[in-house]
Amino acid sequence: MARIGKKRKEALSKIDKTKAYSLTEACSLLKEITNAKFDASVDVAVRLGVDPRKSNEMVRGTVALPHGTGKDVKVLVLCTPDKEAEAKEAGAEHVGLDDYINKIKGGWTDIDVIITMPSVMGKVGALGRVLGPRGLMPNPKTGTVTMDIGKAVQDVKAGKIDFRVDKFGIVHSSVAKVSFDPKKIEENTNELLQTIIKLKPAAAKGTYIKSVYLSSTMSPSINVDTKAFAI
Repeated sequence: MARIGKKRKEALSKIDKTKAYSLTEACSLLKEITNAKFDASVDVAVRLGVDPRKSNEMVRGTVALPHGTGKDVKVLVLCTPDKEAEAKEAGAEHVGLDDYINKIKGGWTDIDVIITMPSVMGKVGALGRVLGPRGLMPNPKTGTVTMDIGKAVQDVKAGKIDFRVDKFGIVHSSVAKVSFDPKKIEENTNELLQTIIKLKPAAAKGTYIKSVYLSSTMSPSINVDTKAFAI
């Protein structure tokens, strides 16, 4: 049996496992139980009452977090030469096309988001086997395949994230850093939850938001009361 460290024991002692906390309480408690020596990410796990194997119950979307993620997002823009200046001015770290496609084919994926344009998706599509499993494949539904390259880069830099339900019916997403004020963590988390609620598939029956858990990197998870999100 794995030995529980002193700091984790201390964190666990502050959580009432029989209680479902309000989102406000959970965000404050999360800061108390996080003792990592770095600025940990705040993660949300939302279990949905959907069957992701059915196309009409897939939940996927984007959300602009009001206070950003706190993460320095590295953006690659794959575009034609006439769009390169626009991408660089918007703050993209990497801009180009064929050279980067070859780098990715060689295994390079040191970026967080890839943005491209419709006219080059033929070339980008060939990278699906590398980018798909890493969640890096551009998609028009998430705004990462667009002619408005500059705006797409700015949105991502400002805190726009994309999410999708996994095969177990759970949406996992990082929404903040523990260094954020509890109110900002709450507002970012609530924005994600409200967006997920708006995307409820018509085919989904029964309870939609089954559970919500809040945690930080290496911290125990906190059960969030779903009554406020019942639909």
